[in-house]
Amino acid sequence: MSNTALKIERRGRVVILENQHPPHNRMTLEYMDELERAVMSLQDDREVRAVVITAAGTEHFSVGMDLKQLRANADDRGGFEAVLDQRLRVLAAIEQLDKPVIATMFGYCLGGGLELPLACHFRFAASEGAQIGLPELDLGTVPAWGGTARLTRTVGRAHALDLILRAKKIDGPTALAIGLVHEVHPIDELKARAFDLAEELAAQPPLAVAGVLRAVVGAEHLPLDEALRIEREAVRRCSGTADQIEGMKAFIEKRRPNFQGR
Repeated sequence: MSNTALKIERRGRVVILENQHPPHNRMTLEYMDELERAVMSLQDDREVRAVVITAAGTEHFSVGMDLKQLRANADDRGGFEAVLDQRLRVLAAIEQLDKPVIATMFGYCLGGGLELPLACHFRFAASEGAQIGLPELDLGTVPAWGGTARLTRTVGRAHALDLILRAKKIDGPTALAIGLVHEVHPIDELKARAFDLAEELAAQPPLAVAGVLRAVVGAEHLPLDEALRIEREAVRRCSGTADQIEGMKAFIEKRRPNFQGR
């Protein structure tokens, strides 16, 4: 299935969402519209168990928002604030999906090209050639898609301030060292490795995966007693399900479980 700005490919229980504006893969207004529709549909699709967000080619993941298009067309979208509201809404929807989302990061991952991966649950970066950062201060402004908050929560205040206030661009190994990405791989293996992880996660019991995401992402900054309540609710939802019974049986029989999503 292919749209104008976003290619949607389904491989078994994994869906791959690919920005179709190489080489720079700018996040156009049309791309965000199509991405929002795709994410909304994925939330209710029980057959999809994991998502990969990537971009066409191997040059750049994304240089972020198409500023020329924004200046020319923002008024038609209700103004600049409305455009930002949509982008924040889409990233929040990705972050709150009840199935894991993996981002691939290669070449330029700047501005929105970093803020989108920050909303994903896993981030894989190229071991060579990546330039990752939030350079908005060079444009006289501030990251606008939740970059300040999500980057700080991901790497801590010291690294966030260092990256943002100095408009730094770091490579994949440096991003791995500060905890910004989970793994680095050669560029010619990066997308395949992200898909491998998606398949691995798709084989897990989906109700339990959703419970973990709810407990970790949704309760990350709640008081401990509230976070524990959310965790206990996730346990209750899994108790007695076919997948929970299968998991226990497979453990006893010393074999790999075959989770069916029930």
